[in-house]
Amino acid sequence: MYCTLSLPSLHFAGFNITLSRHERIPLIVHSNMRRGRRTRLPKNLRHPRHPKLPPEFGANLFLNKISTASDPTREDFNLNEERQVGDDDAEKNEEERRDVVWEADEIEAISSLFQGRIPQKPGSLIRERALPLPVPHKLRPLGLPAPKRQVISSRASIAKQVYKNPSFLVGLAREINGLKQEQDVSLILGKWVHFLRKGSLSLTIRELGHMGHPKRALQTFCWAQKQPQLCPDDRILASTVEVLARNHELKVPFNLETFIASATRGVLEAMVRGFIKGGNLKLAWKFVMVCRDSKRMLDSGIYPKLILELGKNPGKHMLVVPLLDELGEREELNLTQQDCTAIMKVCVKMGKFEVVERLFSWFKNSGRDPSIVMFTTMIHSLYKQTKYREALALVWETEASNCLLDLPAYRVVIKLFGALNDTSRAVRYFSKLKEAGFSPTHDIYKDLIKIYLVSGRIAKCREICKEAEIAGFKFDKYLHNLIEKEGTVS
Repeated sequence: MYCTLSLPSLHFAGFNITLSRHERIPLIVHSNMRRGRRTRLPKNLRHPRHPKLPPEFGANLFLNKISTASDPTREDFNLNEERQVGDDDAEKNEEERRDVVWEADEIEAISSLFQGRIPQKPGSLIRERALPLPVPHKLRPLGLPAPKRQVISSRASIAKQVYKNPSFLVGLAREINGLKQEQDVSLILGKWVHFLRKGSLSLTIRELGHMGHPKRALQTFCWAQKQPQLCPDDRILASTVEVLARNHELKVPFNLETFIASATRGVLEAMVRGFIKGGNLKLAWKFVMVCRDSKRMLDSGIYPKLILELGKNPGKHMLVVPLLDELGEREELNLTQQDCTAIMKVCVKMGKFEVVERLFSWFKNSGRDPSIVMFTTMIHSLYKQTKYREALALVWETEASNCLLDLPAYRVVIKLFGALNDTSRAVRYFSKLKEAGFSPTHDIYKDLIKIYLVSGRIAKCREICKEAEIAGFKFDKYLHNLIEKEGTVS
């Protein structure tokens, strides 16, 4: 190794030599590291047995790299080792390829490539391709939709969320309920006046009515009248009128015709609903009749509620007739299934079987499916008219519509089979009643005993009597005497 050393001033004591600042001295350093680490050549390269063979005829010597080094180096040894490893891997792969066994189908398919068409396996050649999925299924990943995240940024957004929030409005009613008697509702409502809108306090007023505080509801309405952004509003007025009418706190004007002509439809309907819930049925009926004479049409959903309450008292059945006539004259009815069933039950009590059949037919023609309660009411109506065959056909229609029978339905059906003297079917439905998990009532036991008495099966009558007594029911002496009398005669 040859290098040059340059120092500002250097003195060699052994040689009595001093170098100045700008003088340079060459140094030669010999390294013995390479001599000790030189590797020896293998025997086949030190003493080759035969000279190298000439290249094969036709080989491209231009692409081969001509080595100018006379002696092989360590890199050549590493390259030779890598080539030997590669050759061994190639031999292994070739042996594996030789071990592969071709199946008959594969050989036939390859040979057919040179002959013509590929032979098909036996079976249908027509393959049905599955329809592609709709576009939304491809674009949107499967799973539940992510919930919407609403960010509250201003007072306006808070007001939009608060003024129609039921929990907030019910909470206002509870806070008002917690006030002392001498305190005014403005102490609570004044804090939230900026967040309220028209119609907001209608739910609060109704909740105060459920709590039994009609005066607080009236105070809330009076406070809302003083707020320009809350009044005029018919929803708050209708809620207040309904609460006061239900709690008998509403003063009725003497001239109903003038009041009805000036009041809105929502207020009139709220007043009638309040009278019905409060039990003042005569005043509610009077309001409906005055509205009819004044040609003010009310919602048809009010009539079933009034008819149902009037039908509970047999002395007021005559008041139901004009209400039924009013419904019959209307071209469009907005009745739910519960409304129709309530009217049908009252008409069965009154003997208005034609109204029952017309209402049942109208409900089916409207495209809706009757419930088991409506089927039972119609079967009971036909049973009352002694139209047993038509009632039996309706029983099969009920079974075909997959309606599960309830306890009143089993009772009516067993009565029907008793009237038809069909003891086997009556017993079958009695066993179905028990399998469904129902407990027979006193009337069902009594009807079944009568069926067995008519058929002359006294032993079964006594068995049913014992079962009823174990269940906790007691029959009168007349029935026991009748069973004993039939037993002695037979």
